[in-house]
Parts: sequence; structure tokens; C-alpha cells
Amino acid sequence: MKRKLTPKQQRFADEYIESGKKEESAIKAGYKSRSAHSIATENLQKPAIKSYIDERMAEIASKRIMDATEAVELLTSIARGEEKETVISSTPEGVYESQKEADLKTRISAVKEILKRYPGDDKLVKAQIRKAEADADIAEAKASIMNASTDSTEAKVSEYLDKLDDVLGGDSDGN
Repeated sequence: MKRKLTPKQQRFADEYIESGKKEESAIKAGYKSRSAHSIATENLQKPAIKSYIDERMAEIASKRIMDATEAVELLTSIARGEEKETVISSTPEGVYESQKEADLKTRISAVKEILKRYPGDDKLVKAQIRKAEADADIAEAKASIMNASTDSTEAKVSEYLDKLDDVLGGDSDGN
């Protein structure tokens, strides 16, 4: 059986959740200021109050933290121009408030963010991945050749670079 909190304990816990200041929370909950520190310390050690605070904090956190689906949905609504922003305009006649779609640059950024998460069949992304893998293979090969402690290391490097040139259709130093 869970022990219920007194109204004063619940006010203390709610104030503490909001401010994080135990003594101030105790005073706002109705405890006397001269005993607020010791009562607050006691209250924070009581299992019923502690579990109430933990439950409320978990509830607040789950409501406030955006999950990945929600983030992609928001990006999608921005990219489609569904999300509006408030614009304040000042004229000699007064101040006006209006709603407008995100500008083109913002919408393009939202699309790019979505595509980072869902690249799909993007040929550019595939080409970039292939290039990165090839660069990594070349670097590994160069390192292994350089680590071979023979007198003909320079000749081997030259030979290897020539072979790479043939495979890649250019020269290996990027020209």
C-alpha cells in the first residue's frame, strides 16, 4: 500500500520539482523559514516523497524529450511548409503579428536533415561512400607497404601507385 502525501508534502515536492531548491520549496509549501532547511532535508529522504518526485520527473522528461519519430515529423512539416513562424512587423501605425511559412533555405535544410537519416537510393551518397572506402583501402595499403622494412620500399610504393593509377584511371596524388 502506497502512503499518500499530505497536502503540504505534495506542495513541497511540486515546488522542489519546479525550482530544485529545497529550503525555498519548504517555505513556499508552508513550513516555517527557521525549520525549512531541516524539514526539506527530511522530506527528501522520505521514500513516499522521493518516489513521488521521481515519478513526476520521469513523467515530465518523457513529455518534454523529443523522440526520433517526432523529430523527423517536425522536419517534414517544415520542409512541406506546414509549420508556420510568427513574424512581428513594426510600422508607424503600430505593431503587427503575422504567420509565415519557413523560407526556402530553412525548408531545404530540413529536407537535407531528413535525407541524412533516410538516404535511400541516392547515387551521390553511394558514390561518396565508395570513394571513402577506396580512400581507406589506399591508405591501408600505403601504410602496410611503408611498414615493410625492406630496401626496396620506395620501389614497391612506386609500383603500387602505378597500379592504383591504372585502376582509378588517373594519378594517385589527386592530379
